[in-house]
Amino acid sequence: MANVFVSYARPDDTLANRVAEGLRAIGYEVWRDDELPAHRPYAEVIEERLSAAGAVVVLWSAYAAKSQWVRAEAEAARESGRLVQSRVDENLPPMPFNQIQCADLSDWDGKSTCPGWQKLTQSVASLLGEPKPLKDASLGACAGKQTCVCVLPFANMSGDNEQNYFSDGISEDITTDLSKISALGVTARNTAFTYKDRAVNVREIARELAVSHVLEGSVRKVGERVRITAQLIDGATGEHVWAERYDRDLTDIFQIQDEISEAIVAALKLKLLPEEKKAIEERGTTDVEAYNLYLLARQYWATGNHGDIKREQRVMRICSRAVELDPYYADAWALLGMAQSGLCYEFGCEVEDGVAAANAALSIDPSIALARCPMMRRLEENAHYDAAESRLREALELDPDSWEVNKEAGRFRLRERRLAEATAHFEKAADLMSSDLHAWAMLVTCYHALGDDAAERNAAAAALREAERVLAQDPSNGAALAFGARAFATLGQVEHAREWMYRAMLIDYDNLRMRFSLGCMLAGQLNDTDGAMRLLQRVFSHISKYQLSVAETHPDLDSLRDDARFVNMVDRAKSQLARAHQSAEGQAAVRPTRAMWYTRRPLT
Repeated sequence: MANVFVSYARPDDTLANRVAEGLRAIGYEVWRDDELPAHRPYAEVIEERLSAAGAVVVLWSAYAAKSQWVRAEAEAARESGRLVQSRVDENLPPMPFNQIQCADLSDWDGKSTCPGWQKLTQSVASLLGEPKPLKDASLGACAGKQTCVCVLPFANMSGDNEQNYFSDGISEDITTDLSKISALGVTARNTAFTYKDRAVNVREIARELAVSHVLEGSVRKVGERVRITAQLIDGATGEHVWAERYDRDLTDIFQIQDEISEAIVAALKLKLLPEEKKAIEERGTTDVEAYNLYLLARQYWATGNHGDIKREQRVMRICSRAVELDPYYADAWALLGMAQSGLCYEFGCEVEDGVAAANAALSIDPSIALARCPMMRRLEENAHYDAAESRLREALELDPDSWEVNKEAGRFRLRERRLAEATAHFEKAADLMSSDLHAWAMLVTCYHALGDDAAERNAAAAALREAERVLAQDPSNGAALAFGARAFATLGQVEHAREWMYRAMLIDYDNLRMRFSLGCMLAGQLNDTDGAMRLLQRVFSHISKYQLSVAETHPDLDSLRDDARFVNMVDRAKSQLARAHQSAEGQAAVRPTRAMWYTRRPLT
């Protein structure tokens, strides 16, 4: 178990991470709630870790003082004599904690010479003893590794923002390749991508992330040509260790990535084992066009208009073409299965439900976690919840850091009203991809239901930031308008919330998922029952089986449960779906089996 437990409010996450990494860097074992396991209740894990900790570091701020979680954790630590306090802004700890000594980290610059940091570490040492020395304490997250690299997102130099998917894909692939080298530590993709589109100082990044080297570069793709530049920089001196420019045909893209990885290994004087070299060279496909299409599909999947059927349709068409080009491209099959699953269950479309595509993926690569999700979804829709839970756990065990799998886990847990667990998964998804507007919006819902006002406001601020970014690129994105409206409502800006809702209804009138989100805002946030009923009436008249089950369990609609109008809408929707099901069964008995057109239909 961890020696140090870090207690903090969600808005102070960045500083909490720095404190945790600083304590790890000098040799302590540290736990904070970003490490919650996917399969256990939130409160149970918190209690277990808190009881096991020898020191409890509480980071007091204006947000922490209002957090019931932080207060409870601080009180437990105070009663047991394990409390180490610090304040991270100008506010003093609340009563009775203001009567206890407190380290001042309000102006901490990350350096060990800061008096507040020295006071905190001395208090921890008095409880736990001196830490065990690390091989190189300056490496922080890369402790135990002689070298650690952060791969910054490669800049898109193509003069076309639509090409961002390609440069991001190259950056992710190089990160994945380097992580297969046992002698090399590599910063996680989600951490590195927080620096995307920012003017950066490499030495400052190296210090912040406790890495020894930083890799940065750029990608220019024009037609069938690609130019990739890459430079490996010493984090301590800022000097170039290695740099190269590659001007090649696009068909050489895999060879370029291999050469970059091997050049970095050589520059850092590391030994590349034969099995590691083989693992790096495994790309999932040898077809460059299929690879390009897969990257494009993933971009649409991650950034498309959530709730707009065109997102799933685009991903399905693109992945269908990718697997036509390479029938053994497992990742493309898995993503195709996800798109089909959404179209089938969330939009009620006459398409395959994704299980056939998922099976195709697993027949090629049984380790693909994402392929378990369409299978889980079919079991869930047929009320085989224990079997669905088993599939979901398989996916999480195979890839606990999968953004898509954590999103599915959050959706599944929320539908079951397992709010703390759903929150943990959506937090993980937002951490893995901070630009995920939908994850932030779902966190607003979860925190609201849990009564964590500070965390709810922080999530709302993040959702609003991402909504504004999305709308700057796509002003017609109804989901962004709906999620932004909810964020304004959470932040107390009701006039802005209603203005964005009005815009959303004008721009994307037929988006039923958007209407549902706005109805949830009116019912759960603004206590406007009549307005919510008016919006939801059209939703319920065209509702799918899945969306109805969401409506029956969604915490934002709890205020409507006893309203006769809402009860009648639910009953009518159930009757309508039952009739539609009976009609579909009758038609199925006389019509031929539907062909799996998704791998054969032309794109014209």
